[in-house]
Amino acid sequence: MHPHEPTPQPHAGPPAEPFAPTGAWGVPSAPTGYPPYPNTYGGPPVPPAQQPRGLSPWGRPALHSWEIPLLVVVVVVTALVYLIALALFVDAVLSGATLNDYLLLLVFAPALVWAGRGINYATQRVNGVKMSPTQFPEGYRMVAEAAARFGMTTVPDAYVVLGNGQINAFASGHGFRRFVVVYSDLFEIGGAAREPDALAFIIGHEVGHIAAGHTSYWRQLGMFLVPFLPILGNALIRAQEYTADNHGYCHRHTGAPAAMGTLAAGKYLNTVVGFDEMADRAATEKGGFVWLVNALSSHPVLTWRMWALRDRSRHGKLFWRPSPRPGHQPPVPVPYGEVPGLPPKPVG
Repeated sequence: MHPHEPTPQPHAGPPAEPFAPTGAWGVPSAPTGYPPYPNTYGGPPVPPAQQPRGLSPWGRPALHSWEIPLLVVVVVVTALVYLIALALFVDAVLSGATLNDYLLLLVFAPALVWAGRGINYATQRVNGVKMSPTQFPEGYRMVAEAAARFGMTTVPDAYVVLGNGQINAFASGHGFRRFVVVYSDLFEIGGAAREPDALAFIIGHEVGHIAAGHTSYWRQLGMFLVPFLPILGNALIRAQEYTADNHGYCHRHTGAPAAMGTLAAGKYLNTVVGFDEMADRAATEKGGFVWLVNALSSHPVLTWRMWALRDRSRHGKLFWRPSPRPGHQPPVPVPYGEVPGLPPKPVG
């Protein structure tokens, strides 16, 4: 160092890797330089834009590690099939041959996807209750907070539709517009007496689909063959669901257990579900049919999904069940047909 060179000052703020998970299960802890995350409505503080993507609720939500590779494969397969179908269509028209229905479906896929998205959006606009400061204000605020948390410049529209007992929500778009639809039954878990964090997690999950680009026209067109690719296509959709879960976890990680409990047992019994007990079974439920059920599923099976939401040190599993943590002793299963013993009664 030269004599007249000023002494460098130490950098203030968090270290270079403030969002690395800690502990065997990656239990999140507030990074250095940030206030601890209170269990309040506002969610974790928004980190600086230069922070890396990760699985911690304090960083930017990460895409699943297999999402982009699987997307590239599916898009390439779809493009090749579309070009072949277009060539066969031209040849059939010139030769006067009969056109196959599947051939027509592939050739007109761009128009069908565009029309389907437009009809879906119009259906919500004319039948759904649009969230606003006066209609479902809590949900409206959750959507706006999630959009801000994920760095979106435009808050998507949000609608509530009649659920008739179904637990569901989805995100889509048309043109440059994006929207979220929440079934009315989900708002019954959002009351002050129930689990508002669970609703916030679910809304963060759906807004996450938009933030991650899952609702764009070109992506959905490139994934047009997913229903005809049962293993490969479903794996891509599961990877996208894990990505959306990362966004929901980033928005309100305290709502993950209740949200999964709602998907497992419904809106009335969600608090009875033991999140850790069910997640533990991801490593113990094994067999060929277990693998097949997951491989053919469009969403991660619930036990694997709960495991991924609990273990934030790695991405959720797509094909092979999670491995138990070192030294972990899973609960001893009760033999089939036997009644498990009740816990001892308290003394006194």
